[in-house]
Amino acid sequence: MSERTYLDHNATSPVRPEARAALLDALDATGNGSSVHSEGRASRAALETARLRVAGLVGADPRGVVFTAGGTEADTLALTPDFQRGEVPLTCDVLLTTAVEHAAVLRGHRFAPDNVEILPVDNRGRLRLETLEAALERHQAEGRRVLASVMLANNETGVIQPVAEVARRVHAVGGLVHTDAVQAAGRIPVSLPALGADLISISAHKLGGAPGGGALIMADPDLRPAPVFGGGGQERGRRAGSENIPAIAAFGAAAESAAAAVESEQRRIHALRERLEDALRSVFPELVLLVGDVDRLPNTSSLSLPGVPAETIVIALDLAGLSVSAGAACSSGKVATSHVLTAMGVPERIARSAFRLSFGWSSGDEDVDRALGVFRRVLPGLLRRRAAA
Repeated sequence: MSERTYLDHNATSPVRPEARAALLDALDATGNGSSVHSEGRASRAALETARLRVAGLVGADPRGVVFTAGGTEADTLALTPDFQRGEVPLTCDVLLTTAVEHAAVLRGHRFAPDNVEILPVDNRGRLRLETLEAALERHQAEGRRVLASVMLANNETGVIQPVAEVARRVHAVGGLVHTDAVQAAGRIPVSLPALGADLISISAHKLGGAPGGGALIMADPDLRPAPVFGGGGQERGRRAGSENIPAIAAFGAAAESAAAAVESEQRRIHALRERLEDALRSVFPELVLLVGDVDRLPNTSSLSLPGVPAETIVIALDLAGLSVSAGAACSSGKVATSHVLTAMGVPERIARSAFRLSFGWSSGDEDVDRALGVFRRVLPGLLRRRAAA
């Protein structure tokens, strides 16, 4: 097969060289981080170094970092009714979240269904703050404490949510705020203090770490969500089980590398995306850019070729050497329209033809050039098939 072009970093990003090196070094080590002998202390040192690096990515206190197996577990750990602040119980009565969250939030939370309220978004995929305000007033009047979970950036469209404003309003009524920053961390500057969130979820493999690493980070290290499962006292009693030191070491290395260059990389990746989008829309005016006029991640393009099924587009591009993702989820041989695009009110004909391009740390100008070549070879045939259908 000829050289391939990978534009699916929002699904997973290639492992950075420094993360690979940290992973291999940790695999060569023997000790359990909970052991007191020399090997155990070496593993503990690697663990705590990674904790410092991951905390540094979002400007957090390292004591608030809880390592998990990924972003999904981090979200599930965060989204519980039961917290403690120090030794004082803190109960959240209702979960407020948005219609465009990742399934890890919409299906991974630990609230009873009757205690979850899904808030709508506008046609650009942004939370309607007036709806949030009305919900907060209603729950405050009923004496219910709110936990709000609003993603920082959407995985399908890249749209950035007003998390700082959400946090200001939720805190004004005594609630807590969680944000899923899995897609944002390492791609745009992320500051937990600036966001004002109480909890933030991030994932290693989205920013060039190894799969199997994630973290839930508390702004206040004394805030403790109820554990997902019981066991040992690892992670200060917040997440049982021997830590996955190789994945965590790789996570720390990737986080440090991403943090060191996040602003310059943001500009570089944005330029690549803009060049590709401009060229595609110039050559193929039939393509629809779904969220071109709203603040979004610099690496993400959500496009549609109306009338051509998304899976047909993805397969045709894949066979020609270009990896992208569909904007619709495939399950059991059936294609379901994206819940994100449905919540935005995107017409079904456009939504069912949506696909996503996403750049990352390893992307370069040559990827744009090769991708444009693939589109020029593939899309005319798809358009002819559409016209003949």
